[in-house]
Amino acid sequence: MIRFLLIGGVNAGIAYIIFSIAIFIIGKEHYQLCVAIQWIISSVSSFTNQKLFVFCTKGNWIKEYFKCCTTWVISYFCNALLLELFVRFLIKNVYIAQIISMFLASLVTYVLFKHFAFKHKEKSA
Repeated sequence: MIRFLLIGGVNAGIAYIIFSIAIFIIGKEHYQLCVAIQWIISSVSSFTNQKLFVFCTKGNWIKEYFKCCTTWVISYFCNALLLELFVRFLIKNVYIAQIISMFLASLVTYVLFKHFAFKHKEKSA
């Protein structure tokens, strides 16, 4: 859990910078496009960091990558939905709304990574 928080913090920082740059270039009114761009770009470094430094799994690169893609799709939709709700109804500032949305989506991501994408096989006794 500690490693996930540390590496997740680095990954979230990278993702947030990508989101902020996309907002700056494309515009605040296109925040959903910006969050999609953010998830696509940041997923590449996230997979490697999670595999090597958090869950420390060996082999299975392709299988785990596709499981991660499934995880990211679910996590992306959580993030996009929360962002939309926050921007429309609670927090008008897309930057603040995205920080909160990313945090909440990361909780879903952790559970899916741990129990699905990087699940260790139990050794039989």
